[in-house]
Amino acid sequence: MVHGTVPFLWLTMMPGSGAGVVPGRVSLVPLRDLVTMGPLGIVGNLLVFASLGFFAPLRFAALASVPRVLALGAGCSVLVEVAQYVLQLDRVSSVDDVLVNTAGAGLAAMASRRWWRSAAVRTPADGPRPALAPTP
Repeated sequence: MVHGTVPFLWLTMMPGSGAGVVPGRVSLVPLRDLVTMGPLGIVGNLLVFASLGFFAPLRFAALASVPRVLALGAGCSVLVEVAQYVLQLDRVSSVDDVLVNTAGAGLAAMASRRWWRSAAVRTPADGPRPALAPTP
């Protein structure tokens, strides 16, 4: 989770050329910035919390549902956008970033659902998982 998330967070927190001088900018109109983001920006925003969305339900049983992962992704994304605004990094704090980051976490959670659903179905009464037979 950490190795897949920190590099993207590092990139989003990199200051622009007017950092500290230019006041923070906010875009609260949904879907306005998607047009200017371009395909690379959209894919990048989808990947910011994808690792978190993929692995959090596997690691933490309390997060083993898509709505909970969406809430986690949205909360983390809001924190990043607020930090960009407060730290005056010469970046636009956009609601579209929050939406796309959250969607990336949710899509990744759905991609890993097969593994965390099977773990949630097992109960302690089922006993340990059977060991895999060694391959010859």
